[in-house]
Amino acid sequence: MSQEYSILFVCLGNICRSPMAEAVFAHMVKQKNLASSFQLIDSAGTAAYHVGEKPDPRSSATCKKHDVPVNSRARKVTKGDFSKFDYILCMDESNLSDLLHIKPAGSKADVKLFGEFDPKAEKIIRDPYYGGPEGFEHNFKQVTRASEGLLKHLGLL
Repeated sequence: MSQEYSILFVCLGNICRSPMAEAVFAHMVKQKNLASSFQLIDSAGTAAYHVGEKPDPRSSATCKKHDVPVNSRARKVTKGDFSKFDYILCMDESNLSDLLHIKPAGSKADVKLFGEFDPKAEKIIRDPYYGGPEGFEHNFKQVTRASEGLLKHLGLL
């Protein structure tokens, strides 16, 4: 039996970048008939600013424009996530620092920047919250490339 992976995408508030990454990755997994290789695909934030909220309407609109369904509610990362997920992939250095600071010793999660899987080597997925729609569109392109790069890294493509 092949390995089933659990992937968690993380940004600050879990309303812009990480729910977009979750949606794009889950959609790509489904489109490529790889669902049996994943136990769980989720997203969370390092802060609890938006717990329970739907993604930012601009993030959802960008995904919908590309026929990618979005279905998530914001939540905060928990210490249990570090044992539950194989990969915790964050959007920038601040998230990475926060995650490494709270990661319990001996936990299984490989914590890294999601952008490390971008074949264009654009490692940082910048927060588009205070900008216009072009920032969300740029993020969409980044997370799409990084999603494919992750699937290649896992040996699934």
